[in-house]
Amino acid sequence: MEIANLPIATSHRAKLLAAGYSSLAALSAASPPRLARDLSIGIQEAEDILKVAVDANKSKGVDGPSTSSVLKGAQNAWDMLSDEQSRKHINTGSADLNNILGGGIQCKEVTEIGGVPGIGKTQLGIQLAINVQIPVEYGGLGGKAVYIDTEGSFMVERAYQIAEGCISDILEYFPYCHDKAPSGQERLKPESFLADIYYFRICSYTEQIAVINYLEKFLEEHKNVRIVIIDSVTFHFRQDFDDMALRTRVLSGLSLKLMKLAKAYNLAVVLLNQVTTKFTEGSFQLTLALGQFLFI
Repeated sequence: MEIANLPIATSHRAKLLAAGYSSLAALSAASPPRLARDLSIGIQEAEDILKVAVDANKSKGVDGPSTSSVLKGAQNAWDMLSDEQSRKHINTGSADLNNILGGGIQCKEVTEIGGVPGIGKTQLGIQLAINVQIPVEYGGLGGKAVYIDTEGSFMVERAYQIAEGCISDILEYFPYCHDKAPSGQERLKPESFLADIYYFRICSYTEQIAVINYLEKFLEEHKNVRIVIIDSVTFHFRQDFDDMALRTRVLSGLSLKLMKLAKAYNLAVVLLNQVTTKFTEGSFQLTLALGQFLFI
């Protein structure tokens, strides 16, 4: 199959040929950031085109560097910089916090947020689950959220109030756009925001492990999820897990799994964590529960 016959948009085929991608081998050897830059398209569009190219190569029985270069994920430093600069951010609702985080919660990354009880970790988690759904035409990602609640602290009434506040802000900053946007009025309703939060209530560490292992299948079936929030990530492991060495290995394995999912599905993973008091060098200090090394 040649480039001209790939099952992609006509405009994309024209851009590929104009950019010098005259064969499947040349296309398959490109990285998503490089292809996005060459074609002036988004990273996600570039990834979709490369997936089609890889599938076309497989159907032809083509092996070798054209396919393996994509699957192995080799990148040069310029591609890595382009990828970082093109990543999307999720607005936290606080300008100061956005600045601290370099623009907000970053996709393709795992972010751990810790704090004392009552400081607002769950509030922030709910805010992110709402903000990720802000439509693209209003500066958001237009995605959906997965909320994994281990403590029973998620409040649907509060989520409804935050959705109302988010809609109010959109209408204030974009007073005319919502009339022109497709289905704008229909989407800007609290009910629509709540309907796009997939909620899992976790009551034990075994359930938490099972849900995280199930996430990959769930994300395959729900393509538009852009954030996974775990509130809080260590709660059941502190309460019910007695084997410290095994606990460390299990949590480290879960962290690697979440990092892989974040990159593979272009989403943000936010881990809300409790803090505990630790006696160090003659004084008591607050530190993340179960240590800072588990989710680095």
